[in-house]
Amino acid sequence: MRFLMMTTDDGSAAGNPPDEKLFAEMGRFIEEMSRAGVLLATGGLDPRATHIRSSGGKITVTDGPYTEAKEAVVGFALIEARSKEEAIELSKRFWQIIGDGQGVIQQVFGPGEPMPGQ
Repeated sequence: MRFLMMTTDDGSAAGNPPDEKLFAEMGRFIEEMSRAGVLLATGGLDPRATHIRSSGGKITVTDGPYTEAKEAVVGFALIEARSKEEAIELSKRFWQIIGDGQGVIQQVFGPGEPMPGQ
């Protein structure tokens, strides 16, 4: 099972730069997950996204940031886990390293995989 774990920012975080200890601990965690074949991809995202909307055959492109947005996805990790519970445990380990913040975990479905309710 694949899961997309996203970190979000609602603008309330202090924005203090991470220290060397945090970098080292996160590096070890990422290395461990990579060696185990759990971590498939990870990265940070620019909160100034481009929004694309298709409606009635018309496509509209709008550059961010968006003042109406309550939060933005600013980082992600794509993982392979045996269960949702395992994904949650890995996310808990991440937050124990990072500290305060918030995020979202969503299961990823690939070609030929039925989505819930299908």
